[in-house]
Amino acid sequence: MDISDLRVEIDRLDRELLRIFNERAALALKIGEVKKELDLPVYDPSREKRIFDAMTADNPGPLENDAIVRLFERVIDESRSLERIRTKGK
Repeated sequence: MDISDLRVEIDRLDRELLRIFNERAALALKIGEVKKELDLPVYDPSREKRIFDAMTADNPGPLENDAIVRLFERVIDESRSLERIRTKGK
């Protein structure tokens, strides 16, 4: 593989990540609706810790666990923000 082949593969993976991020966000919105109905807080630190623990336990590398946690912190933070915005006033 040359560099252009590798970049084509990265572009393919980026599109797949985009699809997965949006699919995850849609599920987070559904969870936000349920939380609102049950009067539960959007932020659940114990759930987030379980996610981080599971992802670092399953991490095959080459990314270090700290990098995995930072990536998931960002994804979860964006999901939480979306939940707050979309469920406000409903």
